[in-house]
Amino acid sequence: MVTYLLKKSYQHKTFKEIKFNDLWGNDGVFTTMWIFDKPVKILFFKKHIKNLIRSLKAYRLYKPDIEKNILKLIKLNINKNKNYNHLLRIAVNNKMISISLRSRLTPKLKFNLKLINYKRINPEFKNLKYKHILKHLSKLDNSCNDIGLISNKKILESGTSNIFFIKSNKIYSPKNQIYKGINYNFFKKKLGKIINQDIKVNSLNNYDEILLIGSGKGVASIKTIKDINWKRKSLKFYKLLFNIYKK
Repeated sequence: MVTYLLKKSYQHKTFKEIKFNDLWGNDGVFTTMWIFDKPVKILFFKKHIKNLIRSLKAYRLYKPDIEKNILKLIKLNINKNKNYNHLLRIAVNNKMISISLRSRLTPKLKFNLKLINYKRINPEFKNLKYKHILKHLSKLDNSCNDIGLISNKKILESGTSNIFFIKSNKIYSPKNQIYKGINYNFFKKKLGKIINQDIKVNSLNNYDEILLIGSGKGVASIKTIKDINWKRKSLKFYKLLFNIYKK
C-alpha cells in the first residue's frame, strides 16, 4: 500500500483546497518527478512541466495561468529545508489540480517483470487512464516487480517506465505505441543511437539485458521474466546507465 507524505487537491477556478482526489481514471494528464536532497531538488523539473503543458494542450485542458498555478502549488506544498527522496505527482483534469508525495522505492537487483496483455489508452501521452495497470501493480512489491505491457505479441513498456533491450552492445526500444519519457530522452542524448523496432515477446531470449528507465525507478535491471523463463545475462549496460544517471 502506498504511504503518502502529502496529498491535496485544488479547484481551478477558486484555487480553493478541496477533498483529495488522485484523479486516476479521469479524463486528464499527469507527470511524476523525483524530488530529493536538502535543499530540495527536482530532477528535470522544467522538462516535466513543459511536457505536462504539452499534454494539457493536446487534451484541450489547458487554461490561462495553469502553469503559474501549478508552480504556485508546488512552492506552497514543498518544504525547501526538508530532506526528500520522494516522487512528486501532479495530476490535472478540467476541474482540479491534485498534488501528492510518496516515498521513492529503490529498485532491487533481484527484479522480475510480469507480462500482461494490455496497451495503454493513447500511450503517447501521460494520461490518467491507469486503473487497469494500478490493479496489477497493487498486488506486487514494486521495489522488485513491475508489469510488462504486451499488445499483438509485442512488448511496449512497463507499468511505470520505458524499457531498453540490450543485444550485442546495442540498445533497442519499441518504436510505436509508447510514451517516450524524460529519462528516455535524457539517455538518448547521452548515448546517441537507440534502435527503434518492434520487440516481439518470442525474441526476448536474444537480449542480454532488459532495463527499466523512468522517473520513479531511475534505472532498474530486470533479473527475470518468469513467464517466459528469461534470465539476465549481464549487468554491463545497467552499470553504465546507472552511473550516468547518478551523476
